[in-house]
Amino acid sequence: MLIIRKYFPSLTPGQVEQFAQLATLYNYWNEKINVISRKDIDNLYLHHVLHSLALSRVITFKAGATIIDAGTGGGFPGIPLAILFPDVRFLLTDSIAKKIRVVEAVCAETGLQNCEIRHTRMEDLKASADFIVSRAVAEIPVLFGWVRKNIIPGGIHNLKNGLLALKGGDIQDELKSIPDRVQVFNLGDFFEEEYFKTKKLVHLER
Repeated sequence: MLIIRKYFPSLTPGQVEQFAQLATLYNYWNEKINVISRKDIDNLYLHHVLHSLALSRVITFKAGATIIDAGTGGGFPGIPLAILFPDVRFLLTDSIAKKIRVVEAVCAETGLQNCEIRHTRMEDLKASADFIVSRAVAEIPVLFGWVRKNIIPGGIHNLKNGLLALKGGDIQDELKSIPDRVQVFNLGDFFEEEYFKTKKLVHLER
């Protein structure tokens, strides 16, 4: 939790409590359903929670905005973002039922009121949103092909409505086919920890 307080010192007491609950909840559920690597669970706040919150260094979602987390897995980036932006509506989706079970439990235990959870493949999802957020689900062109239909055109944020994907490593090859509508933000510009040196946030406008 200290690293979350370090970068987000203005959290409300309620938000601090919700973030603090995540350690107990994910340790409990990870013993039952392996949604986070057993070797990585000790890095929950750095590698998963703070990484998810990195989106907020690039965009501040406005009240009433709608966000779809495509392939949420155990709830990342959707759950940390839903805690940070309580006035924004989040739809967390995944095609794997056991992961959805964990997401439902974590949302219920933390009292999140702004999350809807759906067991579905993105290709089959009919809902629409201002932004699709995702974390290492697929290569950008493939992922965008799945979700483009779900993105509302236009937008009122500092970035046009589109896809916001957290990625790591060298992504030049997967962006070659979409050079004109893409922006890449280096997360190492926002966080000093070594983990973020190779991490990026990709914005692809609809």
